[in-house]
Amino acid sequence: MTHKGKLGSGASAPPFSFSEVKAITSDKFCKIYSRKEIVKTLDSSKTLFSYEFNEHYHSTKDGAFSESLYKHIIPAFKYQQDKKTIRILDICYGLGYNTLATLYYIEKNNLDIRVEIISPEFDLELINSLKDFDYPKEFDKFKDIIISLSETQKYQDDKYKIEILIGDARDSIPKLKEKFDIVYQDAFSPQNNPTLWTREFFRDIKNIIKDDGVVTTYSISLATRLALYENGFNLFLYEDKHIRSSTIASPKLLNDIELVDMPHKIKINPNAKSLRD
Repeated sequence: MTHKGKLGSGASAPPFSFSEVKAITSDKFCKIYSRKEIVKTLDSSKTLFSYEFNEHYHSTKDGAFSESLYKHIIPAFKYQQDKKTIRILDICYGLGYNTLATLYYIEKNNLDIRVEIISPEFDLELINSLKDFDYPKEFDKFKDIIISLSETQKYQDDKYKIEILIGDARDSIPKLKEKFDIVYQDAFSPQNNPTLWTREFFRDIKNIIKDDGVVTTYSISLATRLALYENGFNLFLYEDKHIRSSTIASPKLLNDIELVDMPHKIKINPNAKSLRD
């Protein structure tokens, strides 16, 4: 699930809402059925507006497809391009743009790699509906993958292995054993979904990312950067002409990208704090 624009961010929201919350005790989480509205973004790709989180799943200004490709996939693969096998944690699946844009990027650039993608997502109803979603033409060749993920939450062939973990990401992520090369941190915003942006949450991410791994996120807020920094991540400002500025984090120092001077930011913002559980 990606985030982002609230009301007034570039697309008007419908005039009414409806939501139903149903507790599913056997699965130990609450599944939320929410009214969602289809919204066309600036690059003509479509996203949804969630009334439950009062946000669009993607930036309507950057565009759903463009945001995934230029804010997550391209910068992440820049620092992992020499690997033959890449493990990706996509937080959260939502409409699947990050996962599908990853496949698009690999196929377009004829990359000889094998990719495993794990993606937590709480909204099974949404996942089941995605086989009928109006994706951009760039995803046409992945229709069989989209259907398999929608119906079974799994897909595997000789090159790709993808699994959607239905449930709360705070429960599923600590249970993951193998470490990841890339983390797409693309949950709904810290304002509306704070539990996926806390210092404790990023501690779980630090535990499962490789020493040379990268985290990509749209958030440039000091609270988010502090939560990452306090867990030993280096922070970098990522800029691309196609999208607004974003953040890359890594346990290692990266080349050819601006390092965020966190000691200075802390000094001039002495009252700033990371989000906490």
